[in-house]
Formats: sequence, C-alpha cells, structure tokens
Amino acid sequence: MEAEAPTHSERSEDTTPSTSSTSGQGEDGPKTKKSSLKRTTSKPTNAKAKKRKRVSRPVPLGYTVHQGEDMLLVISSSTSQYAGSAWTPPKKGSKKKKLTKGKGKASQIKKQKTVHPKPKVANNPVVKKKEDTNLFVPQKTTDHRWGQSLPEEVLVSIFQMVVVQDGAVPFLCRVGRVCRLWNTAASSPVLWRKVTVGHCWIAPGKTQLPKTEMKIKETFDWMAQNRFSQLRNFSLCHWKKNVTYAVEVVSQFCPHLRSLKISYCTGLAATAFHSLGLHSQSLQGIDLQHSEFQVEGVLEYLENHGSQIKQILFTHGIKNDRLLSAITKGSCPDLELLEVNTKLDSKDCELPVFIHALHMACPKLKTFRMLNVRPLHKTMRNSADSTLGFPLLEELCIATTSYSYMTDKDLWDILFGSTRLRVLDLRGCSRITPSGLSSLPCLELECLFWGQYFCSNVGLSSPKKELHMVTQKWSRTLQQLDIANQLFSEEDLEIAMSHLAQASEADTLHSLNLSGTRITPPALRPVIGQTTALRYLNLSSCRYLPRGIKRIYRGQEDIRQLLDKL
Repeated sequence: MEAEAPTHSERSEDTTPSTSSTSGQGEDGPKTKKSSLKRTTSKPTNAKAKKRKRVSRPVPLGYTVHQGEDMLLVISSSTSQYAGSAWTPPKKGSKKKKLTKGKGKASQIKKQKTVHPKPKVANNPVVKKKEDTNLFVPQKTTDHRWGQSLPEEVLVSIFQMVVVQDGAVPFLCRVGRVCRLWNTAASSPVLWRKVTVGHCWIAPGKTQLPKTEMKIKETFDWMAQNRFSQLRNFSLCHWKKNVTYAVEVVSQFCPHLRSLKISYCTGLAATAFHSLGLHSQSLQGIDLQHSEFQVEGVLEYLENHGSQIKQILFTHGIKNDRLLSAITKGSCPDLELLEVNTKLDSKDCELPVFIHALHMACPKLKTFRMLNVRPLHKTMRNSADSTLGFPLLEELCIATTSYSYMTDKDLWDILFGSTRLRVLDLRGCSRITPSGLSSLPCLELECLFWGQYFCSNVGLSSPKKELHMVTQKWSRTLQQLDIANQLFSEEDLEIAMSHLAQASEADTLHSLNLSGTRITPPALRPVIGQTTALRYLNLSSCRYLPRGIKRIYRGQEDIRQLLDKL
C-alpha cells in the first residue's frame, strides 16, 4: 500500500491543473472537478479514459511461496487474494445489474484498448523499479529458491533415505520433475542400484491397448538407458505382459546386475534367460517365486552359467521340480541359498529330495528352506560315507502348516555335519523329539522355532517329555524360542524354564513363545525375573494361567508388570 499512495497523488496532481485552468474557480477541488466533467462532455473518450485511469492500480508485488502436496510450489498473495487487483468481488446488497456474456467480453476488450497505452504512467519509472526490487528480492531468495540452494550431495543423501524405505520407483521419477537441481540429484546412479517395478499404468491382469503397451516399452527403455547404469538388484512384480522384453532390456543395459527377482509374473520365455547368459556376467541370484516361466530356458541357463549362481528361489510344481534335480546333479556348485516354497492352500506339497546328492552338489550351502513343502527323504546307495554334509549351513527351515514326515533320523541326515547352524525352523514337524534335537552337532543355536500351527494332530498326540534337554544344551546361546502348542507336562516345562533362568549371565533370550502350552505361574516366574533382555512373551491360550494374564506382552516394561501379577 505504501507503493500505491504516491502514484495516486502524483496522478491527481497531473490532472488537477488542467481542470482548474479550464474552470477558473480557484482552489475549490470538488467544484473544479464537476465543472471539468461538464465541459468535457463533448469528448467522451477522454473522460472515460481518465475515469479508468483513476481506477487502475499497479499489480501488488508482495507474495509468498508455499510447498503443497506432491512437491508442487503454490504462489499466493501475502494479504488477501483480491487486494490491489483491478477487479474486486461485489459487495453484498449491491444493486448493479449483471452483464450478459457478450457485453462482458466487449467491456473487457475496451478496457484493454484504452487502459494500456497511456503516456502518463511512464512519469515515475525509477520509483517503481526501486519499490519492485525492495519487495521482490528478499522474498524470492528466502522462499522461492530454498530447494535450489541445497547442495546436490545433501539432496542425494535425503533421497537415499527415502529410497531405502520406499524404493527408487516411483519416488525418484516424481522428484526429478520438480526442478533441474532435483532432477540432477535424482539421476545419481547411486540411488538406482536397487529398483522394483510393480503395476504400470493399468491394473494387473487387464488387457493392454497397443498404444499403452508401446508407451510402457518406451518408458522402460528410457529408464534402462538413462538410470540403470549402476543397477545391482532388479525386481519385477505383477506383470502379465512384456516380462520377457523387460528382462532382455535390463540384461543388455545393466552390466552390473547381480540379483533378478520375478514375482507373480507370467510369460517369461526362454529367450530372456538366453539374454541373461550373454550379457549378465555378474548375475548371482535368481528368484522366480510364484511366477510362470519356461523351465527349459532356466535349465539351459543353469547348465551353461550355473557356476556363477549363488542364490536360487522358486515355487514347488510338477515342472519346476526339475530345477531341484538339476541342482542335485551339480549345476550350481557354489550355491549358498536354496529355497523351495509353495502356497498355503496347495494340495500336492510332497517333494522328493536326495539329501546326500545335495550334500555333494552344494557343499557351500548356507541357507536351505523348504516352506510348506513336505520333503520326502531319498537315499542313495553307498553315499553315506562319501559326504561331509553341509559344513557351512547356518539356517535350515522345514516349516509346514500340514502334516510332516520329518523324523529324527531325517533331520540328522541333513544336519550331521552342520556345526555352524544358527537358525532351525521346524514348525509343524510333530515327529521331531527333544532327544533328536539335543543330539545335533550344532552347539551355538540362536533361534529355534518348534511350534505347532494349523496341524490336525495338535491336541491328539501323546504328551512329550525331556524339553529340558533342549533348553539345557542351548540356554547360553538361544535368542528366540518358540514351542507353541507343544504338549509338554507342567513339571517338564518348569525344569526347562529353570535352565533358561540359570543362564541369565549371557542375557541373550529376548523372544519366548509359550502359546497353548501348560506353563504355570511357578515355572514362568523365574525366567521372567532373571532374563532381563526379554522383549516378547506370548502367553495366549495357556490354560494353566489366570485369565487376566493370558495375552501377548511386548516390551520390557510390560513384562515387568506381569512379574508383579504372578
């Protein structure tokens, strides 16, 4: 408003002398104004121009910049949205008639023709420039360019934290459209080392128009050529078309590719694996879980390039089981991770496994998982004395939600040479006994999952004994113990918990699942009082505990409050 005041006063001073000389009525302002209007009735154009000249005001210079959703910069006035503008909203109760569309357009055209070319506006150009610079520069430097003043390294670090949590796509694609600086930071190859591409333009399973399919291919080509130069891990999820094309493009433009994951996709042809063999010399991991692919292409790839593969994951099936046969024949001698899984509602879950052949074919295996699969242990003649087992194995998972054939002997045939085992998952394996576990050669087991979930024989089998043999052997190293729904007696549970309590010097146990067991308050009290690192305790469905404490406890403070109730 300070910038507008001198402008109006100077304009009034410019117009007043001409009217006073014409009227000859002295210094009476209002009278001269009326007389000037009467005398200039013969020139309607000049009078209307003078009227509009008094109404017109300079555009306000004050504004603020706000950051809205989706990284958009919204510019708004610092005062009212109508302050200082030539048009103001009509007041309530105004008696002006609304103009028709044609008249409104005509009046706007007349205003544009008559208002702009006026020589008297140029009388004070210097004052306007000073006022513009004083009002414009500070707000532009403080509000408008705050994102451009950040160093590129700082933006890359911020983007890196978001990428680790939410992924590179579509986050980096969106922030790259904010400004040139953000585009440069988002194009850093460091941010594009792990990329997951999911649904693209349309929901999965729906048909794609040719134009949409071409757009997807062009976008994928551009990303591969301009962003994936340092790509290490690539995942493609829920694609029903163009899966082979995407894998071929990634293999051609990503020479540093190490891991490829195809999840819930269909239509992966053998040509994709042929392209991987030609271009991806650094590929070490293949994940084909819950996807449809040509098994012949994978078998050919493992036959020619299986020596560089260290991780392979696939879903159990009639055709896919041929991959396990190829692995047991020695196609992947440096394999470190092998996982075979299936869906929970699958009916045919039996999988023949030649354990001794797998020992000889994969001596470097560290992780072996068979999730919801019932392995049928097959032996080979004269092979028991020619193998050392899995000497480097650290994790064995044979968890299932249905009936399991695994016995103590089968478990021993797998782990008789695994002295470095850290994680043992036997959920659903109801035939395994405490004596069979205590005879294993591993002495530093950290996680034992032995709960019975969704098994039809839970509650029907005979009570088990000698749980204290398990807790006594690994009481010093156990960090997680799960014996949910295991039918051990109250006395046996009390002895087993006492072994865990006596090893409190190590202070390692932080998760204990006793859901559905016959645990009693006297057996529970010492283990809670001595193990200070315990952060998770599951006491749901424990029939021998009071009703008010049968729940899940999380956090040390919550568990300490339970100790007062026992």
